[in-house]
Amino acid sequence: MDVGNNFDPKHLETLATYKMPFGKFKDQYLLDIPEAYYVWFQKKGWPEGKLGRLMQEVFEIKINGLEPMLRKLR
Repeated sequence: MDVGNNFDPKHLETLATYKMPFGKFKDQYLLDIPEAYYVWFQKKGWPEGKLGRLMQEVFEIKINGLEPMLRKLR
């Protein structure tokens, strides 16, 4: 995959360090939230805005087994 000139290394840091702002997993890193929680949001609908986009990305990272890559950034 060619990420071209749009790749932002700080975005990976954001994915690794962003915390859930509400709910059952409030103040936990998105990366530490169980995959089942993401499956629920996938069925019910993602939150609007930045949080929803980050959650979708973290979910993709989780289902593809790439969590260790982000954990190293923390």
